[in-house]
Amino acid sequence: MDPSFLTTPARRSGDPLSQATPPPLTRTPHLLLAHGASQPVTSAFFENLTSQITARGITVHRFEFGYMAQRRSGGSKRPPPRIDTLLPELDSAVHAARKLADVDGGLLFVGGKSMGGRASSLVADRLFEAGTISGWVGISYPFHPVGKPDNLRTGHLIGLNCPAVIVQGQRDPFGTPPEVANYGLSTRIALSWIQDGDHDLKPRKRSGATWDGNLEAAGAAVSDFIWSNVRQT
Repeated sequence: MDPSFLTTPARRSGDPLSQATPPPLTRTPHLLLAHGASQPVTSAFFENLTSQITARGITVHRFEFGYMAQRRSGGSKRPPPRIDTLLPELDSAVHAARKLADVDGGLLFVGGKSMGGRASSLVADRLFEAGTISGWVGISYPFHPVGKPDNLRTGHLIGLNCPAVIVQGQRDPFGTPPEVANYGLSTRIALSWIQDGDHDLKPRKRSGATWDGNLEAAGAAVSDFIWSNVRQT
């Protein structure tokens, strides 16, 4: 089965909505993003974040796992399968995205929000060592289940060799700054904390931050990470 993609091309320099910093764009980087457990790739979160990233000169492929595609076509709203059973689908999506990136002569990065970020993190080192991807992007990473801070999902992140960035809300119940500071994560992982953000990066009104502003900050953090790695090649 062909992977289910929603591709949004990079906005080129000269586009009035573009915020791309490295003109001219001779090699467009590509980013494959997978969704969280219950939020489709067409959600307001993904639409806004995708717009922020493509405005900075990066093509985004939003990938949908089979169980979510069934939900959208009227199927049952059962919980997502076990994380390990999603990895073959993700591998297929990565290799399809790699072919699309090759057309632009660009590097490929993979990642996702919450569950999608966790799934992609499990294959990141293998794909990086094979030369398939150039980095991993975790957004609202689920360091532990809500209310279970001792049930960590960080073992593979301690020795991660793939260049990576995690963009996390400061109030995310799946992992807060004081908690994450004690995890001993790999030095290859950059952390970008979003002001007063929850798991969807939404701030409280009294914080003075806005959701649009937080998604812009998240898009900038992801894009800066990708372009910094592009420049190093």
